[in-house]
Amino acid sequence: MEVTHGNLQTLERTYSTAFREGYDQAPRDHESFAMTIPSGSLTQEYAWLGQFPSLNEWSGERIIRGINQQGFAIRNRLFESTVGVQRTTIEDDQYGVYGPLMREMGRAASDHQAQMVYGLLAQGFTRKGYDGQYFFDTDHPVSSSAGGTTKLYSNDGGGNNAEAWFLVDASRMVKPIIFQERLRPEFTMLNQADDEHVFMRDEYLYGIRERSNVGFGFWQTAYGSKDELNDTNYKTAREAMRGVKGDEGRPLGITPTHLIVPPTMEEKGRELLVSERSADGSTNVWFDTATLVVTPWLSAGTTLDEGGGLES
Repeated sequence: MEVTHGNLQTLERTYSTAFREGYDQAPRDHESFAMTIPSGSLTQEYAWLGQFPSLNEWSGERIIRGINQQGFAIRNRLFESTVGVQRTTIEDDQYGVYGPLMREMGRAASDHQAQMVYGLLAQGFTRKGYDGQYFFDTDHPVSSSAGGTTKLYSNDGGGNNAEAWFLVDASRMVKPIIFQERLRPEFTMLNQADDEHVFMRDEYLYGIRERSNVGFGFWQTAYGSKDELNDTNYKTAREAMRGVKGDEGRPLGITPTHLIVPPTMEEKGRELLVSERSADGSTNVWFDTATLVVTPWLSAGTTLDEGGGLES
């Protein structure tokens, strides 16, 4: 290929299209329980967390509730990925071999978001949410209308296994995890003859730039456990989630929709949710009571940077 401005523009469009195809075709099951919040600044405030909206009978004047100030702020982080393509490769018409790589870069950008979301979920036992408690904890305080007392709720199933499983309600508008999007993955290029890198190294650069971060949403919509995944513990998790009430003692109507497990627990998850019969041949009462999600991003060692960009 003759290296001209027009040909380079065509190549840019080809590689950019390949990147977007890889991004769009990647599995994005994390979006079912992570709400995407657009961000317009370095740090985004979430003062409204901690309050489930509800309706009351209108008698007299409206009951005006102030926004609960238990929220926190999420600070955006900057991410990149860059590959180099020798100019001689373009000249020798070998540029086509990089198409799959550009698609894989798109897939990597999507996987990175999934890794952030699942990675934060896995760290919920040691990182705090809006109420100052660990996201998965045994004593989340919720005020009661009866005499101003406080009731404690648990969304932590205990256990000491290395890996955990999670039950979430993905049907709510406010979900367990916030994916804060400041700038979507952007495919950029450095391929002009007068660019310093091209001049000095005879190499074109193609890269991704993204600004985003993750944070915790409502703990009420998630349950985590490091105990064995079995009928008894699954039942306990469902009952715990459905039993959580709001600030005025009203049921929140939490309904578990997704069971999230690492690959090592896939068989157990399938026995619970996919098999119509139990091992003894009896009817499996938990069949199809939630959608099974198996993800590698929960595996031990898949974690976020300790800084995390979270500000409580």
